Amino acid sequence: MKTAIVTGASSGIGLAISKMLLDKNYLVYGIARNFSKTHLNHENFIKISCDLTDFNKTLDSIKSIKKNHGQIDLLVNNAGIGHFGLHEELNPKKIKEMCEVNLIAPIIITNLLLRSIKRSQGFIINIASVTAKNVSPMGCAYSATKAGLYHFGKGLFEETRKNGVKVVNICPDMTKTPFFNTLNFKEAEEENSYITPECVAASVAMVLDSREGTVVAEIELRPQINKIMKK
Repeated sequence: MKTAIVTGASSGIGLAISKMLLDKNYLVYGIARNFSKTHLNHENFIKISCDLTDFNKTLDSIKSIKKNHGQIDLLVNNAGIGHFGLHEELNPKKIKEMCEVNLIAPIIITNLLLRSIKRSQGFIINIASVTAKNVSPMGCAYSATKAGLYHFGKGLFEETRKNGVKVVNICPDMTKTPFFNTLNFKEAEEENSYITPECVAASVAMVLDSREGTVVAEIELRPQINKIMKK
C-alpha cells in the first residue's frame, strides 16, 4: 500500500483528493487545522490536526508521520488561505498567514519529506492557482504566495527529476469550495462558471496514472465562463 500526505484535507479540494486516493488504495495522512466538520471515516484516512502557521507543530507532525511510516510516495501541498482587497487595507497578520500557509509550510514540508520521496521515486503535487501566472489586482499578496509555490515546484522538478521524483503544479481557477466562505465574493450560480474539487482530484488521478517516464508537469483548470458573484 502506498502512502500519501495531503494538507488542507478537511474540506474542498484536499478532501476530494483524499477520497480519490483512498479509492486507489492509498494510506492517506490528512493534515488540517480542524476536522470537526469532516465526515470521512475510513481506516486508511489518518487525521492529523495541525495549524500550518505553527512552525514547531508542523515539524513535529511531519516527523511523527515519518517515524510511524518511513516511506512516503506522494505529497500533496494543497492547504491554502486567501485574503483579498486593496493591499494597503490588508491586515499585516493576514498577509503573514498567507505567506506561512501557502508558501512557507509547503516548502518546509517538502524539505522534510524529500529524501523519502526520492527513495520511492514518488510525486510532489502542488495545488497552486491560475493567479500564480497572472496579474491579480485586489489579490496581489495571495497571487505572490501562489507564484512562489508554482516556481518552487518548477525548480524542484529540475533539481530532482534525475532521481525519479515527479513534481507537478496544478493551477485551478474559480473552484466551488469553502475557501470563499469568509470572503466577500464567491463562484457564480451557473455551473459552467466554476470547477469542482472533484475536477481537481481527477487531474491528480490522471497525473498518478500517467505512463512511467512521462511527467505531466503542469495542469491548468479553467471554467468555461469567467464570472464571479459578490455576496
